[in-house]
This record gives sequence, structure tokens and C-alpha cells, in this order.
Amino acid sequence: MKKFRSIRGRLFLIFLFSMLGLLLIVSFVYYQRATEQIRSKMSVVAEKNISQTAGLFDVMLKGYDSVTKSLNSNNELMRLLRSSSAGLSVANVDLDRKITDTIGAIFYSRNDIVGIHIVTNEGRVFSFDRSVGATVRDHSEQEWYTRLKRSTGEMIWLGVYPRSLMSGGIERPVFAFGRQLYELSALKSIGIVLIETDVDAIVSALTNASLGPGSDVIIQASDGSEMIRTNPAGSAEERIPAGWPGPLKTGEVQITDKKDVMITASGIRTADWTVIGITPKGELQLELRQTQRFLLSVIIVLVLAATVLATFVSRSFSSPFKRLIQQMKQVELGNFKGQVHVQSYQELNVLVGSFNRMVRQMDELIERIKLATLSEKNAQLQALQSQVNPHFLFNTLDMIYWMLDERENDRLGKVILALSQIFRYGSEWEQASRAPLRRELEQLRHYLTIIQTRLGGRVHTEFDVEERWLGIEVPKMFLQPIVENAVKYGLEPVDRPGQLRISTRERDGKLEIVVADNGVGMEEETLRHLERSLEAIRSMKAGDEEEPELEPGRKGIGLQNVHLRLRLLFGEGYGVRIESRLNEGTTVIVTIPIPPERG
Repeated sequence: MKKFRSIRGRLFLIFLFSMLGLLLIVSFVYYQRATEQIRSKMSVVAEKNISQTAGLFDVMLKGYDSVTKSLNSNNELMRLLRSSSAGLSVANVDLDRKITDTIGAIFYSRNDIVGIHIVTNEGRVFSFDRSVGATVRDHSEQEWYTRLKRSTGEMIWLGVYPRSLMSGGIERPVFAFGRQLYELSALKSIGIVLIETDVDAIVSALTNASLGPGSDVIIQASDGSEMIRTNPAGSAEERIPAGWPGPLKTGEVQITDKKDVMITASGIRTADWTVIGITPKGELQLELRQTQRFLLSVIIVLVLAATVLATFVSRSFSSPFKRLIQQMKQVELGNFKGQVHVQSYQELNVLVGSFNRMVRQMDELIERIKLATLSEKNAQLQALQSQVNPHFLFNTLDMIYWMLDERENDRLGKVILALSQIFRYGSEWEQASRAPLRRELEQLRHYLTIIQTRLGGRVHTEFDVEERWLGIEVPKMFLQPIVENAVKYGLEPVDRPGQLRISTRERDGKLEIVVADNGVGMEEETLRHLERSLEAIRSMKAGDEEEPELEPGRKGIGLQNVHLRLRLLFGEGYGVRIESRLNEGTTVIVTIPIPPERG
């Protein structure tokens, strides 16, 4: 109901109800005048239709009867059937072909025949049907075959079946009938003939007795069972009085009226069947139904026209307001790029113009604030990045001095080369503060070359990084402070070979880079102290002018620098997490976002 409180909704209802009220008054007057012209009696038409249908069926069944008689009266065919025998000799094959050719000639004499099948007393079957043409095959007894064998030469009308009784390839309803075949000279039974015809011919004849789409026409056998009906979904059998219509003479038609239907019946002499037509009383009022359909069509067209016209009028007035409201909602969500473009009433154009100018001014102000904030963050990043290199540089230069003193020129060459690569990588800060993870790991390997040289190979490093993550951009030199802390505070103090492992894993839609060592680990108090320092950075807001004080201690400054850089670059939810146990080792987990194209 909320939408009908709007300008558009109220205009729509007022205009629509006004037109519909006038339409209903005119339609009611017209309908009352039309009902005075309804015909009250249609029994004559129904009687004529049912009688014609019964006569049509007599003609159809007599035609089918003549087909079977033409087979039985074909002396040559009877002789061939009597002479046929099983076997693959040339004579037998030629005899079988002559029999199927004769059957095929009768098959093609009518368009409605689906299949002709002759079953000899020796059990051989000669068929000609629409599925495979002429065939000679074996036969297994069924109920219909027993009925034909028990007959004494009269026509047996088997009825309608959902599929062919003999042809496996014909999966549609058929009308089946047949009789025994006799050799006329000796009056000796040769076999039986089964003929299947298309059931559409029967359905087409039944529709002749229908007086409307709701009518139902049924053929009943002499025992009262239903053979076929035009409306399979109907319940006409519940409307027919029990025992009605009883025996009917040739051409006799019976009519009975019930409360809501009229029932007519006529006998089919050839098959001792009864055609029953059930027509609802509503179907008999043809002129009224035509008037109702016409009036209903006119009302529907006028209602649609009134609805379209009311919609057009209300929309033309309310559409500018709707677009303005939609753009205001976008501004509430933070989208200041959109503009409203309408050409409507003068007052509304002034309102839209003022709104567009306000949005543009807000967008310009937000852009200035973003630029100022970004400049401040870049300055913070550069300050943090500059803290990474000096300590490492001093240690390396001190080591080079002692190596020169010991004249270890080969080892010195590797160290100087690695240091050169580190300085080259570190000199690119002005070009970009990020690099692919692949370059960051290469830089880390150069660093580890120097570390392993300095420690005499006591630290073994293992990389387990999936190939698909190597192209992801990460902050420059964010791993080196972590590895430096792991070596200095975790692995150097132990008197055994140390193990350092760098690996990656995906968890909850984020990428985790894990640096684990098997060094001395941390005491629980030291770990809590370090976690508190990282938590201080997590709670810092984006607009804070002062940075949190970095607490000194084991792995403090390097990890806090990395954590602060990750938060400035990627926002909350990313950074550094630490796990450690005393005398077992320390694990530092760096969490960064996965780009959408790699997710």
C-alpha cells in the first residue's frame, strides 16, 4: 500500500477507476439485452449429430469388414498360406515374399491401416506394417489371439489399444480387429488375420457428435465397457445413468436431460456398439457464449488500454521525481559521479539543477580530501621503508671487512654480488613501492646468501610458494625484516643447525605468507608483550595524526614496521600475526588480500 501513497500511485488509481466504472456500466446494460436472445432448445441439433455419427461409424466398420473379407476370398493367398512352411530354402523364401506382397497390396489400398498381420495355425506370422514393412517372424499367444481363435469366422472388434499388438516399432494408439481365415473350398481354418488402423480416424468421426469444446463423446461396447472417448480427462461416466440407454434399434436415438448436461445415444449396428454424447448445458447456449466472449474481449482490451493510459499519465508526471530520488540514494551510498538529466516542468528543472551542482561540489571536496590523505600515507610509507636498510647495511659491511681480513675472496664475491642486488632492488622505491612476490622472494634469496655466509651454513632455508601467487603485487622488502628477526633472535642463539621455511596458503579468501623457524622461540610473557604492540597498531584509526609508540624488545621494531605498512596499504583485516613456543620455534603469518582475478 505504500506505493499508492506516492504521486504516481494516486494519479494512476484515480484515472483508472474513473474509466473502469464507466466501462462496467456500459457492459452490464449490453449483457442484459444480449441474454434475451439466447436459444433455449438444442436437442434437435444434438440428435441429428449423434445419428450422423452412428451412421458414419457403420460405414467405417463395414469398410474394415470388407478388408478382412478381401483377404479371406483371395484364393491364391489362401493357397500360398496353406503351402508355406519354415525353412531357408529358395522355394520357401520365394513363397514368403509372394504372401507379403499380397498383404502389402491390401495394406496400401487404405491410408488409415497401420499393420496387417496373418498368423497361420502352424504359428508363422506374415506382417506388413508402417514400422518395418514386410516381415515373417514367430508369434507368442496373447489374450486377443485367443479371442480370434475362438471365433467361428465372424468379425471380432477388439477395440482401441495404447500401442500396436504385433509391431514393436509403433508406439501409438491403434484400433484392432480381425477374424479367422478359412479355405472356402474345404471350410478348413488356415489361421487368423489381425488388422490395426490409425485411431485418429475414429476420434475424427467422434468429434462430429461434439456440440462444443466441453462436449464428451464415448463409444461403449455391448457389455457397457468404455472403448474410447474424445475427452480422456473428463468424468462423463459418472454422469451417465446406470443401465442407460439399454438396447437400441437401428437408427434409434435416445435423449435424456440432467441438471447440468444433456446426454444423447445411438446404436452402431455393425459392431453392436453405442455412441453416447454428453454436452454441458453451458455448451448449448452458443449465442450467449459468443456474446460473452465478445464482451469479455472488449472489456479486456478496454481495461488494458485504460491501464496503459493511466500508467503513461502517472509516469510522465512522477518519473522525474523517481530519477531524482534514485540519484539521492546513490549519493547516500557514496556515489557522487551520477547526474540527473530531465526535461520536465520548470519548477522541477530548477530543483534538479540545484541537486546536480551540490553533488559536483561534494565530489570535488571528497577528491581533495582523498589526495591529501594519500599524500600523508605515502610520506608515512617512505619513512617506514627507510628504517629497513641501515641496520642490515652496517652488519654486511662489517662482515665484508672481516672476510677481507681473512682473504676469503670467493665467498666475498658472492656476498658482494648479493649485496649489489639488494641495493639495486632497494633503490627503486621512487618508481614503485610494490613488486611482484616473485621479485620479493629473489631479493630474499640474495639476503639469505649473505646470512648463510655469515653463519657458516648453519641455517637451511626452504621455499614452498605456489606458482599461482608469484605474480601478486606485495609491499617491497616486507619479508626481509621478518626473516632477519627469525635468524637473529631465533636461530643464531641455538647450537644446532637451524631450519627456516617460507610457504604460502589460502584461507578465508586471503593469502597467508608463513615464515617459520625452529629456533629458541619465545616465552609467553614476551609473546604477549609483542602482541600488545601489534594490537596498538590495529586499533589506530586512519585519521590519527600520531603513530603508536613502537615498543622495543625481541622482534619488535621490524614486525611493527611491516604490520603498519600492510595496514596502510590494504586496510583493516590484514597484517602480521605471531605464534611461538619456547624451545620449539616461532611462526610469523603475513596476511594480504588476493586480487579478484586470482581468487
